[in-house]
Amino acid sequence: MGVEEQVNNALFEKLVKRSLERLPRKLMETLQNITIEVEAEPPDDVLDDMGIEDDGLYGLYQGTPLTEREWNYGNVLPDRIVIYQGPIERDAANEGEIEEIVLDTVVHEIGHYFGFDDETLYGIEDEKAERKKRRS
Repeated sequence: MGVEEQVNNALFEKLVKRSLERLPRKLMETLQNITIEVEAEPPDDVLDDMGIEDDGLYGLYQGTPLTEREWNYGNVLPDRIVIYQGPIERDAANEGEIEEIVLDTVVHEIGHYFGFDDETLYGIEDEKAERKKRRS
């Protein structure tokens, strides 16, 4: 990995951190036993398992959603959210757009932690995009 890539990785991780800081404190305080990590690319086996043929996976939640946890849930490794740098950078036009995609992706994956399915989360994202469009 070259120095330029390391700088880009550090900058991307800073954008992820800044996006997390934009989330409401109350929301962040409710997250327990979860890590948020950055990886360069989604692994091929993950794409295959999810039936994704293109390069569009921005993030992934791995864990047991709160809504599926039973009374005896415990003593488990942390849930994990992974943000994939490569696909986001390839789809974004600039640093501001990268940060916005990262924020949307983090919120989407946190939604899975709380038990929301993709259909519900995409609906919320569509409403957000529509509100943003009306303001422009």
